[in-house]
Amino acid sequence: MKRAIPHPTISVSGSLAIKKIAPEGNRPSANEASQAWDAIPAPICPVCAGATGWFDVVDFNKNCAEPRGVFLPLAGRSVYYARCSGCGFCFAPALHRWSAQDMANRIYNADYAVVDPDYIEVRPKASADMLCQMFAQLAGSDVPHLDYGSGSGRLSELLQERGWRSISYDPFVPDSRAPEPRRHFGLITAFEVFEHVADVQALMDFLEDHLAPDGLLVFSTLLSDGAIQPGKRLDWWYACPRNGHISLFSKKSLTLLLQRCGIHGFASSGPGFHIACRERWPHWAQHLISNGQQ
Repeated sequence: MKRAIPHPTISVSGSLAIKKIAPEGNRPSANEASQAWDAIPAPICPVCAGATGWFDVVDFNKNCAEPRGVFLPLAGRSVYYARCSGCGFCFAPALHRWSAQDMANRIYNADYAVVDPDYIEVRPKASADMLCQMFAQLAGSDVPHLDYGSGSGRLSELLQERGWRSISYDPFVPDSRAPEPRRHFGLITAFEVFEHVADVQALMDFLEDHLAPDGLLVFSTLLSDGAIQPGKRLDWWYACPRNGHISLFSKKSLTLLLQRCGIHGFASSGPGFHIACRERWPHWAQHLISNGQQ
């Protein structure tokens, strides 16, 4: 049996304790110890390439179900958010560097439904009802629909039952198949997706590749205007790393991002629901223009 290595007791002096724990040759120099406390530079903005600054820090287990009374034990893992002073984009750089497997293991795991119970059935059902009401003429039509970031694909299943040509794709789902390159869709939906995306430019590349010239993009993500601002702590209920909310858009940052992939007809209905097109609005969505959506 290995003998336990004795630890210094609290009665020894600070200098003696350091010597017992780390031999003299392995101790950091005064300069190295000072550098360890230097601020880590904030990265450039992924949206506009502008300067960012560290905005605030929250515990990893901060989650969107807290307004419903779901409070997880503190994880003891700090998640720092940076904010762009130019476009207002707020993001978690460390989580942006996680791999898809990291995200699957730590966020989109078996406990995810605890912090987002609506994603299983409530949100897909509500989204299907809304889409069928907005675009009733797509049932039985030849307009292809893609639900991006679809999770289990439940929304597409519900739309297929109602006569839609709908498929789903979620890059975080292992057996989800991406559509073939340059395959165009007349309608792409992405409900509660943008805030989960680490590589926002890759998302725009995907949309540019798959949205038809006369296609429509319908998506939801809450805008941070008024909720995230200098001089205010990051107490917004939507800024929650445990839900995977690592990219928080202002209206300005979202507009810039869409414009960079050729999407210009961008309109919002309230702070969370958005519609955009590339070159022109499709004929089956002209009623939205006349109703003041654009």
